[in-house]
Amino acid sequence: MTLIRYNNWMPKFFDDNFTKELDQWFGHENAGFNSTPAVNVKENKDAYELEVAVPGMKKEDFKIEIDKDVLTIAAQIEDKKEDSDKEGNYMRREFHYQSFKRSFHLPKNQVNGDKIAAKYKDGVLYLNVPKREEAKEKPARMIEIA
Repeated sequence: MTLIRYNNWMPKFFDDNFTKELDQWFGHENAGFNSTPAVNVKENKDAYELEVAVPGMKKEDFKIEIDKDVLTIAAQIEDKKEDSDKEGNYMRREFHYQSFKRSFHLPKNQVNGDKIAAKYKDGVLYLNVPKREEAKEKPARMIEIA
């Protein structure tokens, strides 16, 4: 069996036309918005830091909650567009909803849920999830021999 490069216009046609998000077909401003935003999670000695890429939203669109050891980030926005004539009769009326929900299982008994902080700036939602003192790494220490 030989490996053959498949060079046909059909795969390109299907990739370009049948794998687009519906929003791209209908020309919505938020075309290409993925229902699951990208998230960066970093750990340092004091906290876990999350960066959620959600451009075009406002801080009022988010709902962040912690239940036991599960952190949930959710958002929903509604976009309405209307074109009407002088009498107020609709010539075109469209509405569009976007939402997502992401949940993260936090390490059991390691985070201080009461001190979680969030801010939204330039299309990125930042969360700081501090660790409990007893969960933080301790530096090496010398043990005396009695």
